Amino acid sequence: MSTATTSDLQAFQQTIREGIPEVLPPARPLDPSVSHAPKRKDILTDEEKKLALRNALRYFHPKHHATLAPEFAQELKDLGRIYMHRLRPEHPMHARPIDHYPAKSRQAAAIMLMIQNNLDPAVAQHPHELITYGGNGAVFQNWAQYRLTMRYLSEMTDEQTLVMYSGHPLGLFPSHPDAPRVVVTNGMMIPNYSKPDDWERFNALGVTQYGQMTAGSYMYIGPQGIVHGTTITVLNASRMLKDGRGTQGRLFVTAGLGGMSGAQPKAGNIAGVVTICAEINPAAAYKRHEQGWVDEVIADADACIDAALEWQRNGEAHSIAFLGNVVDLWERLAARNIKVDLGSDQTSLHNPWAGGYYPVGLSYEESNALMVQDPAAFKERVQETLRRHVAAVNSLAEQGMYFFDYGNAFLLESLRAGADIAGKNGEEFRYPSYVEDIMGPLCFDHGFGPFRWVCTSGDPKDLATSDRIAAEVLEAMLKEAPAEIGQQIADNLHWIRSAQENKLVVGSQARILYADSEGRIRIAQAFNEAIKRGEIGAPIVLGRDHHDVSGTDSPYRETANIRDGSRFTADMAVQNFVGDAFRGATWISLHNGGGVGWGEVINGGFGMVLDGSADSDRRLRSMLLWDVNNGIARRAWARNPNAVWSIEQEMKRTPLLKVTLPNEAEDGLIDRVIG
Repeated sequence: MSTATTSDLQAFQQTIREGIPEVLPPARPLDPSVSHAPKRKDILTDEEKKLALRNALRYFHPKHHATLAPEFAQELKDLGRIYMHRLRPEHPMHARPIDHYPAKSRQAAAIMLMIQNNLDPAVAQHPHELITYGGNGAVFQNWAQYRLTMRYLSEMTDEQTLVMYSGHPLGLFPSHPDAPRVVVTNGMMIPNYSKPDDWERFNALGVTQYGQMTAGSYMYIGPQGIVHGTTITVLNASRMLKDGRGTQGRLFVTAGLGGMSGAQPKAGNIAGVVTICAEINPAAAYKRHEQGWVDEVIADADACIDAALEWQRNGEAHSIAFLGNVVDLWERLAARNIKVDLGSDQTSLHNPWAGGYYPVGLSYEESNALMVQDPAAFKERVQETLRRHVAAVNSLAEQGMYFFDYGNAFLLESLRAGADIAGKNGEEFRYPSYVEDIMGPLCFDHGFGPFRWVCTSGDPKDLATSDRIAAEVLEAMLKEAPAEIGQQIADNLHWIRSAQENKLVVGSQARILYADSEGRIRIAQAFNEAIKRGEIGAPIVLGRDHHDVSGTDSPYRETANIRDGSRFTADMAVQNFVGDAFRGATWISLHNGGGVGWGEVINGGFGMVLDGSADSDRRLRSMLLWDVNNGIARRAWARNPNAVWSIEQEMKRTPLLKVTLPNEAEDGLIDRVIG
């Protein structure tokens, strides 16, 4: 290591240990080179603004209050939030090798790495506002929280647990080595205070935050996670058409190139389709183009359609970003009677009134201004746009397009807007969510979900080794797999074999694939053995998206195919969080909101550090078995046939597992009793 590099590392470590500095750093203007969060709604009364300021200043010694008070008040006025930009660190924000972090606990160092990855400008949507994705998915509310959290992590031992309240580090508490090192909650509200405007108010006060799913739980790995899920979804959506064509030459039309949604065109290329993905924000569209996630950007709707048709004729996979409003694109497709095979949407409609979806007829800049200056008019324009959006989609669906909601609250918000989206014969919506048709029965009911890992060495060679190990496990499983799950294993084996050539890494050296309980445990055990042998040079962090079998109760997404009336309950997610804690997770998280909106979902996640030890092997077997089968058992009790089959297989493998199974009532009997 050079002297300069050593000096930089020492300075970085000193900043981490320092936490909130005794001497304030100089004020920092907004950096125009990065994407910034839109101005938030001016929702606080004058008295509440005073309270917000008091809440922010409590992080600082009173000697600094006279300097910071007017500065924070101006941030609140200009941005709608107090982010404390002055406190943003000078050091570059990215995942460093685990040994670069000053820490007494190896587990704590891994968590520091994951936090910094979530705030890496190459990964995060609005990094200087501490927002990772989704327009409002925050790691912290302000930079004082970041600094204090990192200091606590540098100090903690394996006899302590750090408690995080919606980005605020409450403190280090005595615990024990088997306890989680960090327990995170985000946005856990009293139920009557969980409406969208409640988030605006209490977030502006500095007392809660929207953690999305993997933003506020330190497990985001850039768009790779959603690339994989979208690839699996597009492959299976093509199979839903049942014409035997596969994916080659199919046209897929969707929208959103921001955080998670930015993965769609890349997934389309991997799946083999031609993709048009609309995006109104030029910065987002061109960022994805520069990163290689979309092949080209076209601002004219007709030129965009013509280009897509040419790629279709050639039978080649290709992706195009349409720079404009998605409704303009859909209406041109309908007017020209274009045959669209697959349609969806992944704009941030969980956040429709604050930048998640933009009205047609206004520029990006005009929309951002209107949402602040006249929120009621902005809402009216958005709902009018949704009605037009649905009308164009309906026209194309009547000609054979398979349209699916991609878990972004498109169906729900369209219904609320009065669009022609209601279903028939008792169905809630005209179109299925992708969970109802694809992810629920084919993946979640069988226990397949987004298993992730991060190589904390930061060495691409370790990631390549882990890819090879995972592929070997899947190859062995495929040879003995029953027909019910063979296709899922085969799809994921294809994915992992192609992972290196598809250049999916953004930020940390991370990977994702979908695996069931048996697959996750076998892969994790193989990783742990490779670390023990020195074949992998540093610990691996295991995790998952909360968008999984057990972690999330979300009636319009993750639990949309649960039909026994329990999809509006949240027992599964809370039990998952608690059960992961005492079965060996390194950190755990529980959130309100995420994916489909504040007040619409409860979701939980975990992180687990594998270090090659027997203790890691014990923990992974216990926790991963529970983390998956909790959800399969609940889905089986809801009478989902694939889940009943899967939990019966697991009970054969695991004698200590005893699950209550449903008895089916005969339809005729029910009809006779209830006339």
